[in-house]
Amino acid sequence: MTMKLSHYKQHPPKPNIIIILADDLGFSDVGCFGSEISTPHIDSLAYDSETGNRGIRFTQMYNCARCCPSRASLLTGVYPHQAGIGHMVYDAGVGPAYQGYLRKDIPTIAELLRDGGYKTYMAGKWHVGGEYPPDASHEWIQSTMGDESHPTPTQRGFDQFYGTLGGGGSYYQPPSLVVNEHVVKEVMPDGFYYTDAINDEACKMIRNACSDKDAPFFLYVAHCAPHWPLHAPKEQIEKYKGTYMRGWDSLRKERHQRLIDYKLISPNWPCPPRDEHSPPWDKEHVPDKEWEDSRMATYAAQITIMDEGIGRIIETLRRTGIYEDTIIFFLSDNGGCAEYLKENGEEGNWPEFYGGFTRDGRKIRVGNRRELAPGDEETFMSYDLPWANASNSPFRLFKSWVHEGGIATPFIVHWPGAMALVPNESINDINHDPWNIMDIVATCCELACIPIPDSSEGESFLPILFGQTLKRRQPIFWEHQGNCAVRDGKWKLVYRRSYDDKIGWELYDMESDRTELKNLATNNEGKVRYLIKKWEDWAKRCDVLPWPLQPIKDGGKDWSNLPWMW
Repeated sequence: MTMKLSHYKQHPPKPNIIIILADDLGFSDVGCFGSEISTPHIDSLAYDSETGNRGIRFTQMYNCARCCPSRASLLTGVYPHQAGIGHMVYDAGVGPAYQGYLRKDIPTIAELLRDGGYKTYMAGKWHVGGEYPPDASHEWIQSTMGDESHPTPTQRGFDQFYGTLGGGGSYYQPPSLVVNEHVVKEVMPDGFYYTDAINDEACKMIRNACSDKDAPFFLYVAHCAPHWPLHAPKEQIEKYKGTYMRGWDSLRKERHQRLIDYKLISPNWPCPPRDEHSPPWDKEHVPDKEWEDSRMATYAAQITIMDEGIGRIIETLRRTGIYEDTIIFFLSDNGGCAEYLKENGEEGNWPEFYGGFTRDGRKIRVGNRRELAPGDEETFMSYDLPWANASNSPFRLFKSWVHEGGIATPFIVHWPGAMALVPNESINDINHDPWNIMDIVATCCELACIPIPDSSEGESFLPILFGQTLKRRQPIFWEHQGNCAVRDGKWKLVYRRSYDDKIGWELYDMESDRTELKNLATNNEGKVRYLIKKWEDWAKRCDVLPWPLQPIKDGGKDWSNLPWMW
């Protein structure tokens, strides 16, 4: 173990730590990152006009392109493959890097902080402890959770847990809902909404933590929102009805301009053309504009509901008198999601597993059915590729790819008690240097005055919060479903897996072209070879395997990188 303790004379000792993670939230999906969606409480983490408290927005914080790999990396401070989740939460049968659950020999942030004297709490989506089919019975979940391949939050360092063990599902009756080690079998009451439940349980955990004034707490609030399905109460959706009749093309351009106005991106980075799989917003290509408007309105409502709950968390901190002594991190696990969900949930189609029944016995109708309005629990829709293209504005591609649209997250750090000690002229409330979610673990260790484990791949960015200049020393690497990248200083080498493989490795200067429009690979063959070698060395060290992990049967298709056809 290597000791990295704080060297800041005015650093408040052992602050409370809260990490709030959104699910499938695009780079420009919150107000302080250019969105039209109402998120005043998240925005207040960047700057609170009422109190004058400031936070720091990081414009080049990166995740790992997909829900569970990002969550594994965030919890452990290592790359997903090193944590045991090189792809998803099933065991691929090819070794520990793809076993589908957190490895025992890599400590979690909860284990580290608990050993350092913290009380540890989690509310929300786990998704790093093996596979839980959405149609699994309560009995199967109860008998399976906690076994060797299905570790639970309370087995990996959390004192208390409320949330779901698997991935996405209904917001009205979430599958694999658990309190500590017990499956919740009851039908949820009228008025239940999972995002609200996560935030309200987080508030309860804060009040519970305050009963012991001598111990700080760590709280991980891991949302499902705004991951599909498009579920939200009607009154919340109505707030946004008509907002999106101008279409995704206009929305992308508007967000791009606001990001420039907020000085979050360079005015020299043009907004890319709409994605090749996104139609233009006109009557010929989009005949049901009102329905498309309602899909994006529901997505926006999901984000606003999450924001309102985050507001309740902030208010709970204020009422308990610990707001000043609590540091809050807010981010997303990947970019906006282009997954389509086929128009039916019938046998032979992947979404069929979500085609169960509502709380009152109605059959859930899976898919983007134009004859249905999104939002109700009888529906199970996604907002689809064109709107995801707008969510990720101004970047290209989506969740699961490692171009910027898949891996760039809005990231805010808010610590009023400490940041108030820094003179105004010393602190920069926008940081434009590349960092990775692994670095949050190292930063939390330094905040808590505990050793950073030798296994860590992360680097603490704590000095930035005190107005100091700091850059990440090591390159950042990615691999997900054969999509590969390395970021080294201003250079990014990226590979998009495709069937024809005509593009190959692409090279971008991220200082002049972060929207990845000018591929410089042809004229910089030496730099390309150098970065490929770096990536290959990293892949070997982290047990990254070629994709697909298993051979595709004759006549079969690798659907992994074709989400618009799911």
